[in-house]
Amino acid sequence: MGAKVVGGLLVCCLYLFSGFLQAQTLQQEQWIPLFNGMDLDDWTPKFTGHTAGVNYLNTFRVENGILRVSYENWNDFNGEFGHLFYREPYSHYRLRVEYRFVGKQVNNGPDWAFRNNGVMLHSQSPESMTVEQEFPVSIEAQLLGGNGRDTRQTGNVCSPGTHYVMNSQLITVHCTSSSSRTYHGDEWVSMEIEVLGSTSIRHIVNGESVFEYGQIQLDPDDPDAQRLLSNGAPLSVQKGYISLQAESHPTEFRKVELLPLPTS
Repeated sequence: MGAKVVGGLLVCCLYLFSGFLQAQTLQQEQWIPLFNGMDLDDWTPKFTGHTAGVNYLNTFRVENGILRVSYENWNDFNGEFGHLFYREPYSHYRLRVEYRFVGKQVNNGPDWAFRNNGVMLHSQSPESMTVEQEFPVSIEAQLLGGNGRDTRQTGNVCSPGTHYVMNSQLITVHCTSSSSRTYHGDEWVSMEIEVLGSTSIRHIVNGESVFEYGQIQLDPDDPDAQRLLSNGAPLSVQKGYISLQAESHPTEFRKVELLPLPTS
């Protein structure tokens, strides 16, 4: 009987100590708010047909502490895809965004862009894009909202100008769906993206891991990637900029924060 009591106490102590360590780890995590809730001073917009730094029709804006992708000033969409780049590149980190889709898609927005946005990872810089370039060479953690009826996963992967490896296979198709559930309506969704250089990237939606891949590399057959390669970029993509998309559907972000991770 005494041995059982001692064993039970030992298990209880170990459980409490484990919880203490987890609490200490959470306290030690130093998340960096990339979006400060006030302005976009640390961000650079880039729209198709415009040079870096032009916030076309004031699409990216901050209102009431929310970073908005707004189409209030637009009459029609004519391929002016936008991206908002944070000021510096990263290689090993955990990124957390909280987003939702709101309102109606701008007139003439492409059908596939309905409730469609994304977070671009390991991206080229906005200054290195051509004026007419639609998307930066990068890996996209795609954000999708449901239409109220059909299954439409979020946390998918798209790869403008890049390839990646999943389950030991080189993936060359543009987009691959995740295992997430569909999020209809205007509810806020939390996505975390764990990036370990070129080795591993993992998408986590509302606490559920939905996609994992790695070995990010430039696509030698893509014209935009070819330009980077000809300028000395390595085939393996180890780091890059983070950007938020504007693809024709209004989107709101109330949190964009980053936790640096060790490189080894």
